[in-house]
Amino acid sequence: MDNNLYREHILEHYGHPRNLGRLEDADVSCEWDNPLCGDVVRIDIKLHDGRVSDVRFEGQGCVISMASASMFTEKIMGKTIEELKVLTDEDIFEMLGVELGPSRAQCGLLPLRVLQEGLKDEVGSQI
Repeated sequence: MDNNLYREHILEHYGHPRNLGRLEDADVSCEWDNPLCGDVVRIDIKLHDGRVSDVRFEGQGCVISMASASMFTEKIMGKTIEELKVLTDEDIFEMLGVELGPSRAQCGLLPLRVLQEGLKDEVGSQI
């Protein structure tokens, strides 16, 4: 896919985000911000049989962070806790499909950072 198609994909997720909202009965829930730009993302995850059965996000921020959060919720649906724990920055950059400078990279990685914090804080006590 060329960069223009990736950009269109990012704009589509920004304009029509997937899995937007909150899960009141979430098993994992975490909110985190990017101190460099002020973007904020909250991710709520419901688990069933050790897999992500539902996921929602809320946030405020730039096109990259909000599109990344939307794409990320689709990426993690159905994954196990172990699969979530091994997601890398490179997985996110590949998902986004566009080259990002250092400050924009942090925007794109924000959903992964939220997940990592949420798993660190909450999963150990629930699994």
